[in-house]
Amino acid sequence: MRKLTSFISLTFFSLLLLTTQVTAQDSIFDVSSSSLFSNDDEFLKADDAFQFNFNQTGNTVKISFDIAQGYYLYRHQFKFKAENATISEVTLPIGEDHEDEYFGIQKVFTDTLTFNVDALSTQEAPTVTIRYQGCAEKGLCYAPTKKTVYLNAFVAEPTETKSKQHQLADMLKQDSLWLTLVAFFIGGLLLSFTPCVFPMYPILTGIIVGQGNKLTTKKAFTLSFFYVQGMAVTYTLLGIVVALAGAQFQAAFQHPIVLIGLSVLFIFLAFSMFGLFNLALPSSWQNKLNDMSNDQKGGSILGVVMMGVISGLVASPCTTAPLTGALLYISQTGDIVLGASALYALSLGMGLPLLILGSSGGKLLPKAGAWMNIIKNIFGLLLLAVPIFLLERIVPVEVIQVLWVVLILTTATYFYVTNKTTTVGFWHGVRSLFIFLALFYGAMQGYKLIDNSSGPVNTIPAPSSAEKQVDTNNHDNTFVMVSSLSELEKTVKEANAANKTVMVDLYADWCIACKEFEHYTFSAPIVKDALKGTVLIQIDLTDTGSESSVELMDKFEVFGLPSILFFNTQGDELTQNRVTGFMDAEEFSTLINKIL
Repeated sequence: MRKLTSFISLTFFSLLLLTTQVTAQDSIFDVSSSSLFSNDDEFLKADDAFQFNFNQTGNTVKISFDIAQGYYLYRHQFKFKAENATISEVTLPIGEDHEDEYFGIQKVFTDTLTFNVDALSTQEAPTVTIRYQGCAEKGLCYAPTKKTVYLNAFVAEPTETKSKQHQLADMLKQDSLWLTLVAFFIGGLLLSFTPCVFPMYPILTGIIVGQGNKLTTKKAFTLSFFYVQGMAVTYTLLGIVVALAGAQFQAAFQHPIVLIGLSVLFIFLAFSMFGLFNLALPSSWQNKLNDMSNDQKGGSILGVVMMGVISGLVASPCTTAPLTGALLYISQTGDIVLGASALYALSLGMGLPLLILGSSGGKLLPKAGAWMNIIKNIFGLLLLAVPIFLLERIVPVEVIQVLWVVLILTTATYFYVTNKTTTVGFWHGVRSLFIFLALFYGAMQGYKLIDNSSGPVNTIPAPSSAEKQVDTNNHDNTFVMVSSLSELEKTVKEANAANKTVMVDLYADWCIACKEFEHYTFSAPIVKDALKGTVLIQIDLTDTGSESSVELMDKFEVFGLPSILFFNTQGDELTQNRVTGFMDAEEFSTLINKIL
């Protein structure tokens, strides 16, 4: 018995010594130890249970975890921290439900997990640290683990989406010439339904109608073809000059003298459609105007080409993404041939509906009778709309609204008088209804003008340099007006000091799309919400020949208006996101939410 007791004591003492020695080297409760009581065979090390991998491509880091069978990662435990870098918000998969004994149902990942981390910008030695935590289904939970990804293996570039004009400029640099030209042709076709091209329809139809009984389908096509060619060549040549010389050359065609001269020309053309030239002018002047009008509406190829040239000038201030893309390409590469080809394809796309409309004149328009005179009068009224389009660029908006009301009421009144001479019947009633609606609409618009119910977009005058303070809260979405490059730079710095982004609207009175931005886009609630916290600046470039305007346009390489510039909180312009040409409220607010 004593021997047995001694044996048990000796065994227990030896076991105690062994345990003490193991504890001194490695805890027996450490799952990673290889002690006598280790459960290595039951639980994996954290790095083996959750094998971490990453792959860097450009500014995107692809993160992946290979999760061992019987293990899982908690979705809510993922945390991301960037050093010397700015990353976008990381979107993780939804995961699957897991019943946790103490915390209830939790979202977890099993088997594999893959997601991306996008770097928006980087500085020296940028890193991204990923924190995660997981458990084994048998009851063991690991401490939170961190992995650091070093981003200095590549230069991260902004992930912001390029604007359309930059995408098109890049397209021109590719080898697919025909695909590029087709894309620009389609772009021009889409532009043919914009307000910039609308004045060309009454011009061309006025030329076609002026043929009277002599018009054939072949002649209608020939006239339309040369009209479109005159417009396309002018638009192309003007675009090349703008790309090489700057936007101030383009703006020279928007000088009041030029616009007034063109307006007078179209008024005389309209009067010729009415068969009237009862102005108190010297007979020699009347004869010259008559000859010029008759030549241009009577089928002279040279006259038609000249009208196409004038139409190209009418459309010239309409800056669009395809046009700006071609101008960017020409200015950056100096490749005039390819740039001009893109501009010409764009112009042909704009002219295709005009060609179809003009060519159909030989079949669709009456050849004789009283209807011919009525149609000529109708197109004469349409020609009177062209001067209003032109004068919108230099005349106060209130005057333009009055002119539109007068034209609408005059046209409706003419239709009313003409319709009274027709036979009473179904179509007489239909015409009467439309005439009534036109008269009612014109009267309502006139009443609104008298009531002065509509007002301009909110702007605030530029304070003096000593008083000027940036409205960093920007609660009412007002614009700060600045007039020079130095003022702009100062205002941007003040906004950046308050950690605010900046939007700059380059505006001109002669730019129709600029006014559309003010009335339809900037005033929309969704745009106002998107621009909260952004300082809004507007610069008036109506006088493009002034020293301050030239300096601003040269600094930012402005090809046309409208141009909307964006600056981040570091004062850098987001050049790839510059907006050129009109953009509706929904599309514009989406862009704002992405980049600001």
